[in-house]
Amino acid sequence: MPLQNFQYDTIIREYNRKQARNRHLQEEHREAAYARIPRLQEIDEEVASLSAAKIRSILTGQTSGTDDLKESLTQLARERTALLKSAGLPADYLDLPCDCPICHDTGYVGSEKCVCFKQAENDLLYTQSFLTDILEEENFEHFSFDYYSDTIKNEATGLSALATARKAYDSARSFVKHFDMHFENLFLYGNTGVGKTFLSHCIAGELLKSSHSVLYFSAYDLFDHLAENTFGKNSGQPADGNIFTCDLLIIDDLGTELNNSFVSSQLFLCINERIMRRKSTVISTNLTLEEFSAAYSERTFSRIASHYQMIKLIGKDIRIQKIFRGGK
Repeated sequence: MPLQNFQYDTIIREYNRKQARNRHLQEEHREAAYARIPRLQEIDEEVASLSAAKIRSILTGQTSGTDDLKESLTQLARERTALLKSAGLPADYLDLPCDCPICHDTGYVGSEKCVCFKQAENDLLYTQSFLTDILEEENFEHFSFDYYSDTIKNEATGLSALATARKAYDSARSFVKHFDMHFENLFLYGNTGVGKTFLSHCIAGELLKSSHSVLYFSAYDLFDHLAENTFGKNSGQPADGNIFTCDLLIIDDLGTELNNSFVSSQLFLCINERIMRRKSTVISTNLTLEEFSAAYSERTFSRIASHYQMIKLIGKDIRIQKIFRGGK
């Protein structure tokens, strides 16, 4: 779904706001550092003068002396770093800060949209911003094993609910750690309230921190969005590329939507396209594997079984446990 002009302008205004805020922060750093270490201001003025001289020499074709200018600039940079370090300040304290180290808050790398711009598109087009507040609470640091029993067992593996949760947690951590090195997908399944959505939030939060584009949908919202593109006012337009190309797609609570032939075919298309493009997907569902296969076809289940790590969580509903513990 392409951005409309006003939506593009909204994103650009946010980049302009970030740049203005960071320029203000840089100026505050300069004033504080210059007042504390006057020599820093002298160095910056000398660097500006020498840089201008070097540019003039290059433009006029006078290459003689440019090596001396380069060496002088290098020595000044070393002195600057040493002065900052001696004052207990980082070497980049006087540099212009930025929220995105890839595009330096321009939104573009060359002529291509930066991953942060693509994520801003996702947030705008798919109302992802609700995740921001959720991810402050639901992350790896807040994941608790207190709600998983050491006596409830998984008959297939012999592992307790607690051991199973620890294994799932480690798998999610590993998924994030090796995300850029290995193509992998996760299929989280188990009864209601055992931590599947929480774990998918943990993964989303970590990958967003590392400047990956993440698209998060409940199953109902995903198929409603795809139906709108197929049958609604956006019908006739190309398939929504962001769903196929974002770094990570999370489909939460698969099986809670109204299932029909359209849903089954779109799920297969989505899963298959992302596998072919080697784009990772995390799916969570309350369905058993048998129920899933019956609901979405053996063909879809076969693709998942072949390309996803299957992670089952067991135990008692954590939401209910929290109620009995006074909401904690």
